[in-house]
This record gives sequence, structure tokens and C-alpha cells, in this order.
Amino acid sequence: MATVATDHYRAYTPKPFTRAERDSVTILFGGLHWRIERILQAVLEGSGYKAQILPVATKDDLLTGREVADIGQCCPTSFTTGNLVNFLKKEAKQTSAEDVSKKFIYLTAGSCGACRFGQYHQSYELALRNSGLGAFRMFLMAQDNLDQNMGDGLDLNLGMTLGCLWGIFCTDLIQDLEYQVRPYEVLPGQTEAVVKESVEYLYEVFRHRPAMTPKKSVLWHLTTPYFARAMREVRRKFAEIEVDRLRVKPKVKITGEFYLQTVEGDPNYNIHRWLEAEGAEVYPAAITIWMDYLLRLGLQRFEDYSGVEKGARLKLGLGRLAQGIYRLTVNRLRRAMGNLPHEIPSQFELRRLAAPYFHRNLDGGEGDMLVGKSIWAFQKKKAHMICELSPYSCMPNTMSIGAMAGVLGKFPEILYAPLEIKGDAEVHALSRCQMILTEAKKRAQREFDDVLTRTGLTVDEVRAYLHAHPEMRKATYRIPHDGAAAGTAAKLVLHVASKMGRRASSQGSREGGGAGRPACTHGSREGGGAGRLACTQGSREGGGAPFSKETKS
Repeated sequence: MATVATDHYRAYTPKPFTRAERDSVTILFGGLHWRIERILQAVLEGSGYKAQILPVATKDDLLTGREVADIGQCCPTSFTTGNLVNFLKKEAKQTSAEDVSKKFIYLTAGSCGACRFGQYHQSYELALRNSGLGAFRMFLMAQDNLDQNMGDGLDLNLGMTLGCLWGIFCTDLIQDLEYQVRPYEVLPGQTEAVVKESVEYLYEVFRHRPAMTPKKSVLWHLTTPYFARAMREVRRKFAEIEVDRLRVKPKVKITGEFYLQTVEGDPNYNIHRWLEAEGAEVYPAAITIWMDYLLRLGLQRFEDYSGVEKGARLKLGLGRLAQGIYRLTVNRLRRAMGNLPHEIPSQFELRRLAAPYFHRNLDGGEGDMLVGKSIWAFQKKKAHMICELSPYSCMPNTMSIGAMAGVLGKFPEILYAPLEIKGDAEVHALSRCQMILTEAKKRAQREFDDVLTRTGLTVDEVRAYLHAHPEMRKATYRIPHDGAAAGTAAKLVLHVASKMGRRASSQGSREGGGAGRPACTHGSREGGGAGRLACTQGSREGGGAPFSKETKS
């Protein structure tokens, strides 16, 4: 006989975290890349809290997440849920589940809207109950407010918030420069060592920020040279790295779902390092740009209600001012690094580019920005290829991939690789990526050869000029981007030609970074290869080309 559940649903309500517990309770957090996690730890510790970063999620965490929580959840939820549960179980073995519940709390992100992201806390609760850790406390921070009653234990004051924000700015710039430098380093491993040293240096910088009142804190963060000096010191550390930028490599722009494009490890098949190992230069996704998008998204409501809702115009004006200050702050730190990291694209330009294909008010995930960034990177020759990372069955990203079909109809030359990430289908995803990457390599080489022809230079002549000007072999030497080429090697040749007084002839090829022939020719769909749709959207049968490792020159 079937039974009927009579208990009503009750939302997860953890026991409050009190001020008296600060000295004995450690705040756990994670889910981003290690650079920003280390700086967030510094901000928390500098504010008087004990903080610990969770280890990078692994495939074992994926399996645990599927076992103890909802099997229908997307892979970012499975990874993060399993990651927390496995950490707590390991700690509980050394003491007890009761001690773990008293010793730690977990602080994570959440949201609302067209995504299971809004149900993360329910997956965590289910996993904790199924693991015998039902008393453990977890607190969800929504994108716009603190979702649960935490008590007075965690004071999200303005100083701490600004510290986290400036930490994101600084680590985004370091990550960007790191990925520009590492593929061309002469001494393998030197870039990674410099980055670790730089992040530890910034840890001390953020750990020892002066404490002040909220109003003074705002003024201080906006006007102080404290952080700019720190970024100039980071640039000095990078200047010790010697690079060989004549290595021809395709540039790959990473886009996609926030967690998968940000994390570095098993959750996204180590895609950043895999692409580098395959001979590419990676253009990483910046958290700063995602937050700029959230600002623009929030201000769109006031745009729509201007003249209808009282005060909408004033709120829009104040919001535009805040957005301008945001961008000025990032650019100030970028200038401290010699303008070496990539600039922030204009959100209004991204919205304009995406408008024919994706409505601006569809705000799940990154909304129209995913489409806009792809077109922007193609038209501005910022990359040879776009790699979009989407969780399996993620609705917002499925919408953007569908919209990209229209974009590819208008711009068939875009090399676009949407990868559906399940967490345990690595060969399938990477082999699909390899097919597009192979064409990107050919495009980068054609672009480089074309630039040599147009300038009348040879590789030996360019190398001789670099040898005579050793400052150009430093990682901190800036190669200008004028939209003539996407590849670093090609841009270097154009720059050397300009320095030598040679003027490049009119462009002979349209294939160097954007324009050119379509990524693939039409072919048999049974063979798992060719056809344009097979290359841009991928076959679910996984019949992609096998991938091989390229020896780093």
C-alpha cells in the first residue's frame, strides 16, 4: 500500500553563526581559481575571521556529489557538493561529525532565476543529511543579498566587501598576464613560480589593509596608490621572465558558464592547461567582466522604466556613474601593470553585437554577453577560436549555443567549439575541441606567414632584431594590438616591422584571427567528423578526431 508524506516542506534554516564563535569556527569556501581564493582568504583573515580554502574539486568529488545529492543536478553542483562532503568526512574521521559541525561553517554563492544555481542550497542540505552531517551549517550568499539569517558572526561590512572586490580586480589581471606569458616562456616553470610569488605578495598586501570606517574605506579604496604600487611590484616580478613570442600559437578565448570558465581542474577537464599543452595561448574569462555584466543587467531595468517609474532616471544616472568608477578602477590597476592584461570590453558594445541574436533581458547565466563576447573576439581579432564551456543540460548555456547557430550563419568564419561538460566524458569533449583547434592552428600559421610576406621580413631577421633589443624579450614588453592580427607571433612581426621602418603591404589574407574560410567543409556525418554543424555544435555520438600532444618548442 502506498504511503503519503504528510510533512510539509521546510526551507533549510541553519543555526546562526554568532560573534562569540569567530575565534573557534573556520569559514570554508571555494569554487573559484586559486589566485582569487588566496586573496579572499587574506581579506577574511584581515577582518578577524578564520578562513580555509577547500581543495580543488576532483572526479571523486563528482561521484560523491552524484551519490549523496540529486542525480539530476548539473555537474558544477555535483562537483561542489561532493567536494564539501568529502572534505567534511575526512575531517570527521579525525574527530567526529559533531566536532566538525561546531568547527566549520560553509559560505557559498547562490542566485535565483532560470538555473539550478538557485537550488544549490537544497542539494547541499540533501548531501549533508545523507552523509550524517545534518547539523553542519551552510550559508548562501545570493548575487544581490545574503539569503539566510546568519546571525552576527559574519559582518559583511563595506571594508570587507571592497577588499574582496579589489582582490578580484588584481587577481584577474595577474591571471590574464600569466596566460599571455606562460606559452612563450624560455625557461619552463618560471611563469608559474613568479605567479605564486606574486599571489603570496598580494596576500600580505590584502591581509594588512588598514582598518577604517565605511565612508573612509570607500574613499581610501578609490584614491589610494596602495594597490597600484602592489601591481607595479607584480609587474617587476614578471619582468624577470624571458619569452620567445615567435612561437606561432592560436589564441583561444574561453567563455561559458561561470563556474566552468573560472575553475581550473577536473570540473572543466583542465581545459586551460590542456589547450596550452596542445600548443594554444589561452585568453581566460575574467570575473571582473562578469561583474560588469551584472551591473549592466541591473541598470537595464532603469533604462526600461525611465519616464515611467519615479526616480528611474536618477537611479540610472547614479548606476552609470558607479559603473564608470568600476571600469576606471580596473583600468588604473591595469595601467600599473603596463596595460599588459587585456582591456575590459564595453558592455554596451557586447549588448549591441548580441542584439540581433539574443534578447538583452534573457538573463540566465551570462545571457547575451556570451554571444556578444564571441562576436567581439572575432571582429576585433582578439582570438582565433572561441571555446564555450557549458554544463550538460544547462538551460541558459543551451540558449546561447542555439543563438550562436544564427551567429555562425552570419559569420561562418568564426571557429566556435561549444563543449558540453558532464565531468566524466573528457575524451568526447576534448576530441571535439581538438577538431576546431586543429583549424585554429592552421589559421594562426597562415596569419603569421601572411604577415611575413606583407612586411618582407624573415623569421631570422625578426629574431636578430629581438636579439639586438633584449628589452623586447621580456614578458613585460607590450606588443600593441591594432586589429591587424590575432596571434602573438604575427603581432610581434608587425611591431618589429614598424620599429624597423617597414610598412606592411595591403592585407593579402582575411584568415588571420577572424575572417577566412569556414572552419570545416561539408562532409559525411556518419564518420564523426566533417560537416559544419558537426564542427560548430558537435556530434553527441562523440566521433571526434583523436587528440595528440604537441611538443613545446
